Amino acid sequence: MTPRMNAIAATGATLSCLGVGMGAFGAHGLESLLEGAPEAVKRMGWWTTAGEYHLLHGVALVAVGAVAGRRAGFLAPACCLVLGTVVFSGTLYAMALGAPTILGAVTPLGGLALMVGWAWLGLRFMRRSDV
Repeated sequence: MTPRMNAIAATGATLSCLGVGMGAFGAHGLESLLEGAPEAVKRMGWWTTAGEYHLLHGVALVAVGAVAGRRAGFLAPACCLVLGTVVFSGTLYAMALGAPTILGAVTPLGGLALMVGWAWLGLRFMRRSDV
């Protein structure tokens, strides 16, 4: 694999590792922090969603790094997945921990970046020169 693809896969592995850790914190630590809070159920839902997307896209980046190999054109869509994961999951994590819910207006931008990254990856894989 090229150094660039190694970096993409390493970023994915790092995101996946953090996703597992954040999920564990949500399952064990966050619940006790939010106990008795009126919006605890909503916050736990945000945390769960953030963790699922975080972990899924970390694993996806590992796969992209492994599959893309020496083929050009995968860095930009991979960056969209990284940015989307950070913005989408990050804003949900922050709101679950008590940040202003106005951050919820930013969350869809992360989702959009994820969608762009996936669509772009699909197009890259469909190119005959990449097969």
